[in-house]
Amino acid sequence: MGDPGPLLALTTGEPAGIGPELAVRLAAEGSPAGRLVAVGDPGLLAERAAALGIGLALVPLSPGDPVPAARPGELLVWPVSLRAPARPGRLEVANADYVLETLDVAISACRAGHAAGMVTAPLHKGVILDAGYAGFSGHTEYLRDACGVEEVVMMLATDVALHATRPGWVGSPALRVALATTHLPLREVADAITAPRLTRLLRILAADLVRWYGIEAPRIAVCGLNPHAGEGGHLGREEIDVILPVLEALRDEGLRLDGPLPADTLFTPRHLEGVDAVLAMYHDQGLPVLKYAGFGQAANITLGLPFPRTSVDHGTALDLAGSGRADPGSLRVAVALAADMAARRLQPV
Repeated sequence: MGDPGPLLALTTGEPAGIGPELAVRLAAEGSPAGRLVAVGDPGLLAERAAALGIGLALVPLSPGDPVPAARPGELLVWPVSLRAPARPGRLEVANADYVLETLDVAISACRAGHAAGMVTAPLHKGVILDAGYAGFSGHTEYLRDACGVEEVVMMLATDVALHATRPGWVGSPALRVALATTHLPLREVADAITAPRLTRLLRILAADLVRWYGIEAPRIAVCGLNPHAGEGGHLGREEIDVILPVLEALRDEGLRLDGPLPADTLFTPRHLEGVDAVLAMYHDQGLPVLKYAGFGQAANITLGLPFPRTSVDHGTALDLAGSGRADPGSLRVAVALAADMAARRLQPV
């Protein structure tokens, strides 16, 4: 038998959303890469499989247990119990603790070496905030704090090698977009872009393009914050006072950085040629372009962690939950990318 690939922990996300059924569907059709162990409630997964007409045998395990060879029609599970019954499309605040526990189990397993990486189905931030977790802003920041690292970088990518074997792949196979700020109100973005923060983010982005992608000397294009990258100071001075000095200092360290560049023209084939990643200044500067190019065929990656973490490029889709119409395409991409990253991590130096 061939190498079964690295073991990946798949958190099943908001139980009222599409995450559990996406996990079930992916298990039924066979993981595109690596081995999966779902982290969630076995009864919930069995219920969603039955509703979809999928015959699926669940194999409960604990992190650290020997992992049996995957067989068709089976899904390995690290069980976490729901706090309240879950119905498709109907949020239940009591299950916020359940969702966070699935993350904690997967994080602990990765840090202990029981899993080589983790993939996350979508959660619902509003439910977690309503449950009293003030300040919760998403997977990315939660993982940062749980792992005790100073900074992480959110990056979305449509460049998984899976595109070569999947008919109907759309979008650029070489587009990677990282964010200088993530889930902030627009009026707070400029103040959040400081020289120390931008320096840390660019160092992480460059280092992890080497670590996870094997790019020897990555070239990164950096967006300006303001229209036309500030138009020489006439439309804002952040480019002159903050962004450009950081880029110049990091170039002296050997990083290959272009910019600051106007975002409205950067995302064109001519300007992206030879670029390994783009750093956008805020969420809606970079992600609409990437999602237009490959929505449903992209993955979200957290850089700066001690292990690989990827996620889907979409939300909980409460309106689709239980309908059988949710597309597992992004989850396939996220699993394939996490497996590739984990395999690179596990290779002897």
